[in-house]
Amino acid sequence: MKNLRVFSIALLLFSAFACKKTEEVTPPEVVPAPTITSISATSGASGDVITIVGTEFTNVTSVSFGGTAAASFTVVSATSITATVANGASGDVAVTTPGGTAKKAGFTFFGAGTQFDVRGIINASTTWKKDFVYRLRGYVYVTTNSILTIEAGTKIVSDKDSAGVLVITPGSKIIAEGTSANPIVFTSNDASPAPGDFGGLVIAGNGKVNGNHKVIEGGLDVNYQSFGGNNDADNSGILRYVRIEYAGKAVNPGDEVNGLSLYGVGSGTEIDYVQVARGYDDAFEIFGGAVNCKHIIAYNNADDDFDFDDGYRGKIQFAISIKDPTFTDPKGTSGDISNNFEFDNVSPSNGLAYSRTPITSPVMSNFSAIGPNNAGGMSADYGYGMRWRRGSQFILANSLIIGAKKAAFRVQEDSTISYFLNGSSLLQHCYIHDQTPSFASADFYSADAKYTIPNFAVYDLSTIKSTYAATGTVEVSDLSTLGLTDPFNNLAPNLNPGGGSILLSGADFAPTKLTDAFFEKVSFVGAIGSIDWTSGWARWGF
Repeated sequence: MKNLRVFSIALLLFSAFACKKTEEVTPPEVVPAPTITSISATSGASGDVITIVGTEFTNVTSVSFGGTAAASFTVVSATSITATVANGASGDVAVTTPGGTAKKAGFTFFGAGTQFDVRGIINASTTWKKDFVYRLRGYVYVTTNSILTIEAGTKIVSDKDSAGVLVITPGSKIIAEGTSANPIVFTSNDASPAPGDFGGLVIAGNGKVNGNHKVIEGGLDVNYQSFGGNNDADNSGILRYVRIEYAGKAVNPGDEVNGLSLYGVGSGTEIDYVQVARGYDDAFEIFGGAVNCKHIIAYNNADDDFDFDDGYRGKIQFAISIKDPTFTDPKGTSGDISNNFEFDNVSPSNGLAYSRTPITSPVMSNFSAIGPNNAGGMSADYGYGMRWRRGSQFILANSLIIGAKKAAFRVQEDSTISYFLNGSSLLQHCYIHDQTPSFASADFYSADAKYTIPNFAVYDLSTIKSTYAATGTVEVSDLSTLGLTDPFNNLAPNLNPGGGSILLSGADFAPTKLTDAFFEKVSFVGAIGSIDWTSGWARWGF
């Protein structure tokens, strides 16, 4: 019995040992290898987020682009990863798990300064990044309600051979928000830049217009020439801290692209801190609509700096116009002249009545307009400080218009003069100066005979002058009395009023249309008071 018990115990020990050995040799569970089926973009730059789609994305240990580890990654699910591109090189996209590494070839990394050519139609929302340069090749159209977003600090260029034009069509938007330190710049790509190298920026909206222009000027594709509608509150986007340099594209006489052209743009659009400089045609031309603007600069442009028509009815505050005495565009035999302001309602060549509605009637305050001031080499094609004509109305207040070659203030055609004499138009608390010196001029009267506007009034030059004198406008013969720092230094203009300047006080916002909340009720006259808002982002000296 004893032997039997020993045998039984041995048998039990053997069985236990045998079971244990069987458990120890069981092979480990196999972890499936990951796969990559697609990536959301085949190229990118530092900071871009790429979506990687595949299988078996569990316990992911690393993601890389071209051998460089992603800046970060998130496993969204077993089939999806989002990864942020770090500075790196082109090559495979790789995902590593305990089951192995999956790779997908064909990712291209773009480093800072890479230049992309842009041409044709943009029909999906797109972002242009500050790390890159975008070269416009001919006309580029943003269409089908797409949004073009441009990051602060981005540079958009054009070569002389194509004079690229960016066109935002009605319903689409541009969101171009620079900063004072990092403005967005549209400019020439030429080593020796010149006016006309960059075509211009055109924004078209659905605001009300009066039909003076049937299509957008400048030789656009016929599919994208339309503008205007019934929505004065239309939103075409944002321009903030933007410079447009060396623009202007003349397709035919009288058919041009300006620095910034706004066609039927509505008041939902934001335009603030925008400079148009060294352009070959107008700086800002606004064709109808009701867009509002603040802090805008026209510097050394060849034709008119503020050219408004087609029933424009917006509000503007804080604007600068500075003329290079030697630079105007060729006028040929047209009889045209270059002015700081030129406003029309309609052109008689279009066969329309000056009274056609809506009537061009902007409300403006705090402008500083600096003319050529009879400087050496001054172009013979310079004209007026302000030229109000062809049925336009206006309110201009708290502004400074100095250095005009001809009269600082000109009104012409019966309807325009009537609006001024009956108070529909106002020159409110401004300082005006010219080199004639006549200060003002108007049509039809002569030195020995007044003129009667049919069914309205009799006037002559003294009537015009007494009308603006009654609303606080002052004729200035001696510019030193204004106390400006250095307004005629074209390469480094300084429009700041000096200490004790009469321009630092006395602004008047009493007229009803100036009480609107859009207008900041500042005390100073002119575009700049004690703080220079052009500092840091605007460019001078070219």
